[in-house]
Amino acid sequence: MNGSTTLATVLVDELVRCGVREVVLAPGSRSAPLAYAVQQAERAGRLRLHVRVDERSAGFLALGLAKVSRRPAVVITTSGTAVANLHPAVLEAHHASVPLVVLSADRPEELRGTGANQTTVQPGIFGRAVRWEHDLTSSWGSSVRLSRDFGEILHAHPGWRTTVDRAWAAAVGALGGTPGPVHLNVAFRDPLAPDLDASPALPTELAGRADGAPWTAVPTTSPQPRSGGPGAGERPDPVPTLMVLGDLPDPRLAEEALTVAVARGWPVVAEPFGAGDRGTVLPHGSLLLTAEDWLDDHLPERVLLVGRCTLNRETGALLRRPAVRVEAVTPTGTWPDPSHAVAQVHPWGALAEWAADEAGPPEAQGSWATLWHRAGQAVAEAVRPLLEDSWPSGPFVARTVLDALADEDLLVLGSSNAARDADRAGLAGRRLLVTGNRGLAGIDGTNATAVGIALAAPDRRVVSLVGDLTFLHDVNGLLLGPDEPRPDLTVVVLNDDGGGIFGTLEYGEPARAGDFERVFGTPTGADLSAVATAYSLGFERVGSAGELRAALHRPAEGIRVIEVVVPRDGQRALRERLTQAAAAALG
Repeated sequence: MNGSTTLATVLVDELVRCGVREVVLAPGSRSAPLAYAVQQAERAGRLRLHVRVDERSAGFLALGLAKVSRRPAVVITTSGTAVANLHPAVLEAHHASVPLVVLSADRPEELRGTGANQTTVQPGIFGRAVRWEHDLTSSWGSSVRLSRDFGEILHAHPGWRTTVDRAWAAAVGALGGTPGPVHLNVAFRDPLAPDLDASPALPTELAGRADGAPWTAVPTTSPQPRSGGPGAGERPDPVPTLMVLGDLPDPRLAEEALTVAVARGWPVVAEPFGAGDRGTVLPHGSLLLTAEDWLDDHLPERVLLVGRCTLNRETGALLRRPAVRVEAVTPTGTWPDPSHAVAQVHPWGALAEWAADEAGPPEAQGSWATLWHRAGQAVAEAVRPLLEDSWPSGPFVARTVLDALADEDLLVLGSSNAARDADRAGLAGRRLLVTGNRGLAGIDGTNATAVGIALAAPDRRVVSLVGDLTFLHDVNGLLLGPDEPRPDLTVVVLNDDGGGIFGTLEYGEPARAGDFERVFGTPTGADLSAVATAYSLGFERVGSAGELRAALHRPAEGIRVIEVVVPRDGQRALRERLTQAAAAALG
């Protein structure tokens, strides 16, 4: 067994001992030692391997595998631009607190800066987006063999394993840290392929701890920190309090927050992300916030901000109101506050203490909250006929998708209009796990993320709702080889032939129409049926609400695409009608 094979085998073995079960490999030459090692580990039943030819999609696939499971997935690349293509997924993992291990292969360090092929400075390539990074370089000559330099390798072996343990600990947020991406850069020397006559098993001296445990056991924590710290025991005063629930690192945290809101009698305006029983969430809460006259008369004295709110400008406007005291509850070491309005930060453990408070909802809270719940129902009744008559609009399609999903199913939302359409359609009363790439809210990597989520949740039905540009931007995320694990996944594409979301913003104002189409509308004219055929995907284009319902009723077998053509020019008008209906219902 040569030196590079030994190093790669030890690294993969220690990753498995830490808990890695999913590895994504983008093939290359310099990463060959790792490719052989993970393939051998899969053959031994120790992990599941996924091979992708596009590094960007590979990164987002790993992110999807880890996003819901909360167990770090590993993505392996060769050297050079291959590593740089992981940057979007690393950034998303950083901002969304998703545990991810980047294992990049590199040329020997003396080749950096020499013009050697596929060689750049890979350490530090992800900047401050990683929780931890390490450059593991080797000091062996080009022809090192285990039999010749066993003493040198035996001496280095504990350091290799503890390096992996540190990477794992940082990725999962051990010892009170925040989960996120880590980068382990490994320089391999020739020969890169294993010796043909060598055993793939490690010698006993390099086999790790006898009990199969990691070399260094580091206690891990759940995404929420321990109770205690400033504000942990301070229940908010009995004043009218509104909880605003956004995206959280672990969807299950949303369920905990909703439980507390019920116990305290707080109405909840929630973005469509997270898990749990949404029976107490205000239906169409974002529309309710657009009714400014009503809001003026029923303003909460306190807004409890839980998670990152990134969808609606109305939420930000509420937080910036001078008469509202804003407090944040955070499961990590930082807190969202783009409006710079947060007056106090509570650790996650404070929620449990508030829920256990036997005082119950104060009377003032109960009467004020009742008015909010009545207002939510009034808005829901007012907009229902508008939504029901809006086929083939985005909110209509989103509502149809939601109606087709059973409790405990999983919905992945694209970061453009799809998420906003689901928000307008309303999720109140449902118990779904809804997720998406909200760390940076980019459209890149959405298909690969959805595939990863579906692979990590094989017992749940998974549906992804995306726009056409989101679908096309990551079509390679749906490119799976014939030997790769293939999930059952339904991808519903809202095809408005371009960037429909810009039409709902100021750029889509009628007075700006002459400048809109080319630089914001960006039509592509792409034939999604042909794309699906090229990628061996199931495909169906639906032309009516009934056809959409029938298509969603049929279970997915592998990956299939359902295309719904929606007019782009009607989206702005529909949103304006919904806003007007909400205001009229509360006038």
